[in-house]
Amino acid sequence: MPEHLQVDDDGAVTWLTFDHVARRNALSLAMCRSLLAELERIERDPAVHVVVLRGAGDDAFMSGADISEQDNPEAPRVIGAWYAALAAMTKPVIAMVHGFCLGGGLATALEADLRIAAEGSLFGIPAARLGVGYPFDGVQLLVGLVGPAVAADILYTGRRLSAEEALAAGLVQELLPRAELEDRVAALAATIAGNAPLTIRAAKAAIRGRDRDEVARLVAECRASEDLVEGRRAFFEKRPPVFRGR
Repeated sequence: MPEHLQVDDDGAVTWLTFDHVARRNALSLAMCRSLLAELERIERDPAVHVVVLRGAGDDAFMSGADISEQDNPEAPRVIGAWYAALAAMTKPVIAMVHGFCLGGGLATALEADLRIAAEGSLFGIPAARLGVGYPFDGVQLLVGLVGPAVAADILYTGRRLSAEEALAAGLVQELLPRAELEDRVAALAATIAGNAPLTIRAAKAAIRGRDRDEVARLVAECRASEDLVEGRRAFFEKRPPVFRGR
């Protein structure tokens, strides 16, 4: 079994649960390695259309990197590889956030396409309080979501934002009572999973600002796909389409 990680395949949706409850789901090197292996599997598996990230237990989505491992010379490379692999995912990723979402936890959530949070969650990047330099790509991702002034507030003060502040700033798209969170995310994931995977892949590439030629190629694949034929047929037959990603 993956270490510090639960993996649940539910139809076209794979749920990855950070499972390091004793440390509030802190991002350990073992967890990173498990996550990297799962992302590689998911990218290759045409049956998986959507990924959901969540934290085990009641306290946290992810409280940050595991501080006890920060002197390990492998830590920067392995943790950096996790962020890079998540950023490179071609399939949509939803972060289901509850409790603490701090440091590496927020960096992880920022790489998701959508962030749905529970009331009472807390968000922040305490790098300035620890003397940690925050990488360029992570800063730019944060700026792109909340703007320069709010990003400066988050990074310069190291303070924790309430769930309501995170919603107002654009860090999260929706805020719900904790008891309603999983059902809402499951419904959202199912809706996305039922749509055309090739269309979503092309849209994600464009949203992420990838190369114009790459996006044009992906759009062309949509035009030549069996899914386009199925989508049109289903429209005229007044039935839900069955997309196969080809």
